[in-house]
Amino acid sequence: MASDLIVKPGKKFLLNSVDPDDFGSWKNRKDEGVQQLADFRQELDTLQEILFAEQKHKILVVLQAMDTAGKDGTIRAVFEGVNPQGVQVCNFKAPSTEELKHDYLWRIHSRVPQTGELVIFNRSHYEDVLIVRVHNWIDDAECTRRFQQINEFERMLVEEGTTILKFFLHISKEEQKTRLLERIDTPEKQWKFSTSDLPERALWDGYMAAYENMLNATSTGLAPWYVIPGNHNWYRNLRVAEIIVETLRGLNMQYPKPSVDLAPFKQQLLSEK
Repeated sequence: MASDLIVKPGKKFLLNSVDPDDFGSWKNRKDEGVQQLADFRQELDTLQEILFAEQKHKILVVLQAMDTAGKDGTIRAVFEGVNPQGVQVCNFKAPSTEELKHDYLWRIHSRVPQTGELVIFNRSHYEDVLIVRVHNWIDDAECTRRFQQINEFERMLVEEGTTILKFFLHISKEEQKTRLLERIDTPEKQWKFSTSDLPERALWDGYMAAYENMLNATSTGLAPWYVIPGNHNWYRNLRVAEIIVETLRGLNMQYPKPSVDLAPFKQQLLSEK
């Protein structure tokens, strides 16, 4: 399943080995890819309904990326048409005053999926080994300690029945520039532009190093990272949908059998005058 995109645990991964412009085997097949995405969406709708009905599994989808890489767009495109019952999207902004009084995982743990639920993290606990490291608010030793804590946290979630799918949406610096300019030039998108966007962009190399360290340290057999080439939205959405659908298929979920004999209820309805 999408083995070409996995950061293999225990093997040194170089972020520059992934071309954000890559199409994989879908080069020159955009129309087919868009249709395949539609098929995946339809299947995901059914699989999510079975997930909710069966009440045996928990699914956590983690999206991390640089600004403009398309986290919101991925959520809209992949989960379009999915019944919102049993699906939650959690956005993690800068911690509140209350959240800062607790450990950095406190606000995360309260939002993980319940049984039968699919939860999408738009940003996540990984912010606490990325922006804080790039800005030198924590040092290397603290960052390493947090990597270990996050791995143990995710191990606990998996052992308690959660399937974790982690996606890094990888765009190029040139593509980010194009998207930032589009935000500035498009009135309907100007609200997305932040005065912090350009100062953060100036730290691009630091972020790439931080992401590479994070991917190497926290891609595990229980919760591996997938690096998704993100310069082309349709291909990004297709590969994310593919991985989610194939993972849900692999759970071999079934609609639950009725807990009582339904025949008398059917007979009662049919006998109504």
